[in-house]
Amino acid sequence: MDPEASGNDSVVTEFVLLGLTKTPALRPILFVIFLLAYVATVGGNFSILAAILAEPKLHTPMYFFLGNLSLLDVGCISVTVPAMLGHFMSNNRSILYRSCLSQLFFFHLLAGVDCFLLTVMAYDRYLAICQPLTYSTHMSWGIQRALAGMSCVFSFTNALTQTVAVSTLNFCGPNVINHFYCDLPQLFRLSCSSIQLNEQLLFVAAAFMGVAPLVLITVSYGHVAAAVLRIRSVEGRKKAFSTCGSHLTVVGIFYGTGVFSYMRLGSGEASDKDKGIGILNTVISPMLNPVIYSLRNPDVQGALRRVFTGRQPPT
Repeated sequence: MDPEASGNDSVVTEFVLLGLTKTPALRPILFVIFLLAYVATVGGNFSILAAILAEPKLHTPMYFFLGNLSLLDVGCISVTVPAMLGHFMSNNRSILYRSCLSQLFFFHLLAGVDCFLLTVMAYDRYLAICQPLTYSTHMSWGIQRALAGMSCVFSFTNALTQTVAVSTLNFCGPNVINHFYCDLPQLFRLSCSSIQLNEQLLFVAAAFMGVAPLVLITVSYGHVAAAVLRIRSVEGRKKAFSTCGSHLTVVGIFYGTGVFSYMRLGSGEASDKDKGIGILNTVISPMLNPVIYSLRNPDVQGALRRVFTGRQPPT
């Protein structure tokens, strides 16, 4: 902190991230664990993307959105984990004020697009199962790009709004963040000025980017479940549910960790529970997504085998 000329006030120019542990002996172990998690996440998601690009059978709207989701997962974990790895290997755990806001912006940008894409993927499953005759019309290449583009625009608007709103807050006292990355709840706790407007903006964002998409996903899968139950073939039901089960699992993990993370806004102190939720949100979820989407999907598994063995897809 650099003292200002006015009285005893001071302006925060950097924050100190306490990270996951205060025990020096644990830092090398955690460094190896999270480095492996980062490599596995980047490798897994890029493998999924390579399989989608290489396999003509996967050139469908569902896998177009899945490929974008894989890129987002790589981005989300890259916003937080590389900086955390650097702090594990250094005694300097400070992060500049501008860097903190940049991390906040990109985290909310990528997580927001993730949220909208999960909603679009639920809509895609609704069209494919409930309206198969008009599916190709309602989910054309132009509409796919428009939906992906709108997701980016909406998320960019929210991330920019939240970041600009935080930048108007005064940070003139403590600058220690009991976490491993910068996010709204941690910065709100350190603010010397009123955060009422920020909380209202976050409430609106939660309704628009959290509640509304979750309602749309629920409605879409309600129609899907009703349509699948009308299928007489057991094999047909199994195939329909298998294409939706992976997506529902990812939705559950994404929204579950997000809800718990921001439900604790009113708590006075950060705790290890916040860090655990942060790990689930920024590390575990992106790492598990490639496994979830390929575990029960023979098309993805076959494409991955061909990518790793160099074999050409069947014509």
